[in-house]
Amino acid sequence: MASDTISFARGAPSSDILPAEAVREAAARALADDWERALSYGTGIGHPGLCEWIATELHGIDPGQVMVTNGSMEAAALLFRYMVEPGDRVIVEQPSYDRTLLLLGRTGAELVGVPLESDGIDVGAARAALAEGPVKLAHIIPHFHNPAGCTLSVEKRRELVELAAEHDFQIFEDDPYRLVSFSGFTAPTMLSMDDADRVIHASSFSKTVSPGVRVGYLAGPAEPIATLAKRGSEHYISPNMLAEAVVLELCRSGALKRNIEFVNDALRRRRDALVAALGTHIPEARFVVPDGGYFLWLELAGDVDTPTLRAAAAEQGVAFVAGPDFMLAGGESSLRLSFAGVPAERVDEGVARLARALASVRAARAA
Repeated sequence: MASDTISFARGAPSSDILPAEAVREAAARALADDWERALSYGTGIGHPGLCEWIATELHGIDPGQVMVTNGSMEAAALLFRYMVEPGDRVIVEQPSYDRTLLLLGRTGAELVGVPLESDGIDVGAARAALAEGPVKLAHIIPHFHNPAGCTLSVEKRRELVELAAEHDFQIFEDDPYRLVSFSGFTAPTMLSMDDADRVIHASSFSKTVSPGVRVGYLAGPAEPIATLAKRGSEHYISPNMLAEAVVLELCRSGALKRNIEFVNDALRRRRDALVAALGTHIPEARFVVPDGGYFLWLELAGDVDTPTLRAAAAEQGVAFVAGPDFMLAGGESSLRLSFAGVPAERVDEGVARLARALASVRAARAA
């Protein structure tokens, strides 16, 4: 691989848009004003002040309905471990986040793939899956999907919540990108629509502060949240109280809001550069233009095998993740591009390299 590789592979922002100074100042305040709690064990719910801020400022619910975790992936792993049993049928979007598929696969559950449309999951296909047998859980990424880039429509959110109540299954609303919105638009959460205690919502500060803070949370009905908090304390005693104290300071001071505005502006410019570069270099590509988040899901002609293309791209000095990583089956002509880690001025060169790799793979196939 070239030494100056341009990587569209990792779903993480480049270091130039990480809020080092804001985090440094928040850490100093946390250690001055909240040092005893920050440096001590907590309980399974995490930092109570952060639980309260999340509950009141983000969701308008009782703080007892929130637990803070070491990132949203730990939240997902905890929920799957204690709510999904071998043989349970679990609906997963296709494509879906690769690590979620990995975690669910380890539970021994039967994963039922339901395709995505430009406005989120195909609800008709979900209904068909429910007609074939009971479902324990549906994993849904509602905003700026990873990897597909789409956003679940408000109408489909309501339909899913109604289906969950009617068919007695849980919705895991996996929503780490909700505030990474380039237009300012965010739809109501399914948690806010839920009157039957069927939705557990997860989100993360990895996308609004930085990946390194490892602070996420679960919000939902009080009883399952209390159970999961108890299980969490049995597993890891308490989450990272120092990181949570720092995040709380960022939230209270307004630094989080300012950072979201700064990062969203940078990511919007990267998204725009990627869309323009694809139009120039790979005009055949089909994709949903994401209105937020980090990702764009590229569908190419059926003659392209993206695992093969990935090797050719590495020789050209560009990286991406091939589609099959996000699928239960198929995806060979698709790939995920993350624009989060590539400064706007390097995007065009990265896509040009990808186009050259694509041309080389097609030439080799034709030879």
